[in-house]
Amino acid sequence: MARQDAVRCLRCLLCALNVLFWLVAICVLAVAAWLRDYLNNVLTLTADTRLEEAAIVTYSPVVHPVIIAVCCFLIIVAMVGYCGTLKDNLLLLSWYFGSLLVIFCVELASGVWTYEEPPIQRSDMISLKSRMPNYGLPRYQWLTHAWNFFQTEFKCCGVIYFTDWLEMTEMEWPPDSCCARQYPGCARQAHHWDLSALHQEGCGPKVYSFIRGTKQLQALRFLGVSIGVSQILAMTLTLTLLWALYYDRRAPDPPEQGTAQGGEHAPAPAPPSQPEEQPKPGPPRPAEARGPALPNGHTQLEMEQFS
Repeated sequence: MARQDAVRCLRCLLCALNVLFWLVAICVLAVAAWLRDYLNNVLTLTADTRLEEAAIVTYSPVVHPVIIAVCCFLIIVAMVGYCGTLKDNLLLLSWYFGSLLVIFCVELASGVWTYEEPPIQRSDMISLKSRMPNYGLPRYQWLTHAWNFFQTEFKCCGVIYFTDWLEMTEMEWPPDSCCARQYPGCARQAHHWDLSALHQEGCGPKVYSFIRGTKQLQALRFLGVSIGVSQILAMTLTLTLLWALYYDRRAPDPPEQGTAQGGEHAPAPAPPSQPEEQPKPGPPRPAEARGPALPNGHTQLEMEQFS
């Protein structure tokens, strides 16, 4: 009974861990998709600079197609492990253990890669100004969209200050994406009447903070560590369950000779009785020792004894 309770506890823990794998994998995919959108715009702004290289070093392990494929594969593996646990299938559980081991190795390599320090300095932010003169040109619509997206999402304007737009371009006022409340012509009105309506912080420090690591990246790292520990626990529980199932399915020991089919011990048959040893007859006495027989059938020796 205690053994069955232990196996049932192992199955419950493995099922709970597989559900956790589903949830964590979905969260990682969602955060990676969100970061990928931001990263694409940052790479557009920092093209051909040291900032681009640093951004790739920091975020490629997170949004790399291999990591996305691993998360999708983890969902499938968790489903297989869940079914194998419910069905007590040794083949599915063995495949589940091997797949978890491969995924863990890939995640470990990705985690080591992610913690590499990006080689940038704050002075590298000035290189962003070289991307500003092409803003608004018809052939650089992708760059215009990247600037507008970044200034809107990060609530910043220019590189150091909003006046960078006036210095690096022929514009008389910043883009409308610099306004706290955006509407057509808001930047022109704010430039002439109320500068506080514009974002006062430059985008250079924002880009620097993004490349150094955002809260979303830290959350992904935490999720990665958590799922790694959970996978180690799941592999340990899987090995234990495999051993328990294999032990239960071994061929039973042959029943003892004195055990009946119904489980009750039949009385052992009595050992065969040894025949009582009969006294062995002595060797026959020679007739000469008895003496000559008389006519009445008695020997002479017997007659002498009677007399």
